[in-house]
Amino acid sequence: MAMQFTDANFDAEVLAGDRPVLVDFWAPWCGPCQMMGPVIDALAEEMPAVKIGKLNVDENPEKASAYGIMSIPTIKVFKGGKVVKEWMGVQSKDKLKEELSGL
Repeated sequence: MAMQFTDANFDAEVLAGDRPVLVDFWAPWCGPCQMMGPVIDALAEEMPAVKIGKLNVDENPEKASAYGIMSIPTIKVFKGGKVVKEWMGVQSKDKLKEELSGL
């Protein structure tokens, strides 16, 4: 199961981590976000070397704004506190898995 990131835990869980972190910026009312939910959860199960979680942009506007989230779903991968990869819209699990395995 994917972690739940918030404005309160984002810095400690995402930016200060020693391994890659995938963050799915989403909202419950977003249809494409609902499609990505099971993909994100499956990746979290299959790729323990990567910290994988979701941030609800409605409940956590501070970090969504800080990272310029204008459309959702947006997926960003952080490494060493910096964004190293990002995608907008629905992505396949295979594509994300391939991209993450290279980190």
